[in-house]
Amino acid sequence: MAHVASRSILFALASCLIATLWAPPPADARSIVSFRDARYSAGTIVVKTSQRRLYYVLGNGRAVSYRVGVGKRGKRWTGRTMISGKHLKPDWSPPADVKRDIPRLPRVIRGGSRRNPMGAAALTLSGGQYAIHGTNRPGSVGRFVSYGCIRMYNRDILDLYRRVGVGTTVVVTR
Repeated sequence: MAHVASRSILFALASCLIATLWAPPPADARSIVSFRDARYSAGTIVVKTSQRRLYYVLGNGRAVSYRVGVGKRGKRWTGRTMISGKHLKPDWSPPADVKRDIPRLPRVIRGGSRRNPMGAAALTLSGGQYAIHGTNRPGSVGRFVSYGCIRMYNRDILDLYRRVGVGTTVVVTR
């Protein structure tokens, strides 16, 4: 009897494992998509704020598409910049406009803290206070929520982090 019970448990565990491994990804998970825009060469990051999507252009008409959170009303921006730094579990100091709106924030929140809004990694952007970064609030991804930063799921920022280097071109459009 114990042999049959342990066999049933093993079968149930194996079924769960197979279902987990073979389950389709959520509809908003990163994926390879068609991307045919001759303005952008392979290796470019394109953020389309109206779509709340970030595209890492692979070339040959393809890109990796990621769901992102973008600037809220009055905080959205467009333009061309580049990655100026790559940081794993970065410390975060609130910019002046964030500190003004939320004065109780500490001067610095250490990397790795659940309170740190940068999440697992950050790609800082030249010429300003913005970054493409992870988040410890995954429910905010896919929304107009930030002070101008591009917010990604932690698993997605780590994937993008591995793909890009300092100097990578970033284009933010409507």
